[in-house]
Amino acid sequence: MRIAGSVALVVCGWLTLVAGLSFAAGPDKSIAIIGPQAQAIAAVVKAKGHILVAYDYVTIARSEEAGFVGRLYAAGALLVLDADQAGGCSGLPPKRRVAGL
Repeated sequence: MRIAGSVALVVCGWLTLVAGLSFAAGPDKSIAIIGPQAQAIAAVVKAKGHILVAYDYVTIARSEEAGFVGRLYAAGALLVLDADQAGGCSGLPPKRRVAGL
């Protein structure tokens, strides 16, 4: 029981930290919107962003304008995270390594 409580506390703390850091994300940063796909896409459109990738419960988007995270929350997004801080998913294709380099 104590372990489950400790794990829940750590997970909540991590989510709070990452969600708070997402407000500091500048323009042209990839943002992960966590929640149902239709709701996330609607929030990105209302917030004047560009969808990079959309999965069932994670949508990666960008905007060139400052304040994108705040506009996403105002448009109904459930949880918004800086994609780079949340785990390195940028929505961009992976870099290819050239053999011999």
